[in-house]
Amino acid sequence: MTTTSKKPETVIVRFAGDSGDGMQLVGDRFTAATAHVGNDLSTLPDFPAEIRAPAGTPGGVSAFQIHFASRDILTPGDHPNTLVAMNPAALKTHLDALEAGGTLIVNEDAFTAANLRKAGYGEVNPLEDGTVEDYQVLQVPMTTLTTRATADIEGLKPAEAQRTKNLFALGLISWMYGRPLEATISWLEAKFAKKPAIMAGNIAAVKAGYNFADTIEITATPTEVAPAPLRSGEYRNVNGANALALGLVAASVRSGLQLFFASYPITPASELLHQLARHDRFGVRTVQAEDEIAAANMALGASFGGQLGVTATSGPGMDLKAETIALAVALELPLVIVDVQRAGPSTGLPTKTEQSDLLMAIHGRHGESPLPVIAASTPANCFDTAVEAVRIAVRFRTPVILLADTFLINSSEPWRLPRAAELPEIDPEFATGPNAGDEFLPYLRNEHGARPWAIPGTPGLQHRLGGLEKEHGSGKISYDATNHALMTKLRADKLVKLSEELPPLEVDADEGAELLVIGWGSTSGVIGAAARRVRNRGLKVATAHLRQLEPMPANTGEVVRSYRKVLVPELNTGQLLSLIRDKYLVDAIGYNKVEGLPILAEELERAVLEQIS
Repeated sequence: MTTTSKKPETVIVRFAGDSGDGMQLVGDRFTAATAHVGNDLSTLPDFPAEIRAPAGTPGGVSAFQIHFASRDILTPGDHPNTLVAMNPAALKTHLDALEAGGTLIVNEDAFTAANLRKAGYGEVNPLEDGTVEDYQVLQVPMTTLTTRATADIEGLKPAEAQRTKNLFALGLISWMYGRPLEATISWLEAKFAKKPAIMAGNIAAVKAGYNFADTIEITATPTEVAPAPLRSGEYRNVNGANALALGLVAASVRSGLQLFFASYPITPASELLHQLARHDRFGVRTVQAEDEIAAANMALGASFGGQLGVTATSGPGMDLKAETIALAVALELPLVIVDVQRAGPSTGLPTKTEQSDLLMAIHGRHGESPLPVIAASTPANCFDTAVEAVRIAVRFRTPVILLADTFLINSSEPWRLPRAAELPEIDPEFATGPNAGDEFLPYLRNEHGARPWAIPGTPGLQHRLGGLEKEHGSGKISYDATNHALMTKLRADKLVKLSEELPPLEVDADEGAELLVIGWGSTSGVIGAAARRVRNRGLKVATAHLRQLEPMPANTGEVVRSYRKVLVPELNTGQLLSLIRDKYLVDAIGYNKVEGLPILAEELERAVLEQIS
């Protein structure tokens, strides 16, 4: 039968199943195919903290949402148009998110009495009691059909065959939304080249799902989303971990400094170590340290030796690194600390997202130990933020904390590859000789307030560093009260000088707008999406987003005082809010969410409308 394809602007699909069902793999491959087609996209992986969560229970459900469109989009979307539920627990956990009248595809083979009880349905089957009657439901015996499709593959065990049902679901959804299978098949051939039976099973399963959807015409008409108009250039799909790693490597090459990265495994920052370990051809050296303190000290030692020292962590690891970070403030050496924030305190919710480390990054050290704090706003923006963090650290001889979060590090979007000439200049300006007549003074400062960076072993530049207070200029240990006050001021002056050269805070405002929505970090997308919705209603709003949080751009106070109302959305209980109220004496209002999940555009839209009304 000939059909005319539907061509919506945007589509949201969510895959959900047991944590052993391969939902993250399916989401990743569907994302790759979507990027290949040329759609703009944004993703939201969501998975349990346990390595193997209790199978069949709501606590063990893993999900992956992708929002793709023929125009620019800013978030992974609010409510999926299509939900693929691989078992009853996935249905119970995610059904409420599905849009009214949306498409629900379930693996009916998984709806056994035992699985229904594990999911909390008792003896009632939600597919039969009216629970799903408001949706377009397609019950597919995925396990059965997958087993049949792989039955003739020599050497494929029954359990291995059943595990390929996620590829069956991928094939089905790929047909439904016009995603090509070629890239997925090529990836399977490469991944399982040494396991031919498993490779053949997965390929058979994805083709079976695709052909099944084609045969039964799973929708009345196929759904096609046209490519999005993008700036000319070369693109690749990246998540925040990819982009951060590439940004650090680019900054290393740009500065001529060898990148030395030391970290201790901790979710979700560990992915950065995995990414950087692949780039040894650029001279990158990675070390998995025995603990967080050792990792920070190794990175700082590398900086003392004239390399680009970087360390990364999440949650509790920042607490342990605090002493070394304060030492780096006293030594006045470049050091980049990446903090991938997660929901806490303590071990908290290690696979969920939050923006709860801002005040710790700014104030969380003993003594007066100021340092710059910068935050990435999107997965692709992690690249630029990493380059900027290195530039500031090298230019001002200071540790810099780069804040990301779980959402940014795991989510993905298209990224336009920059040209090398577009990257900022990063010049280490190593000391090469005496700087005070015939003498070398290790704490003599330049116009940026930065002291000289001398590589150990350079003839005539012998000097001593340490955590004890130093005498201005000479670097000798000093307990003089007046000198300590001066050195405290000089270290703080670096931030003043940095603020003077920062670009002004940009505001996207409708003329006559009385409400400013200002945020930081990963709220960038949802602020833009909510503002777009409000403007579509014919209402006026202004938005701004801070990348540099300590110090803030010099015009930040002027911006926030220019509006009658200021709304600050955050994934915490009001940390930027408190800074704005304290610094600028503005009676700002917070919109706060601490559920381990990003703010939805519809949630923030309601908050904005409430303030406007």
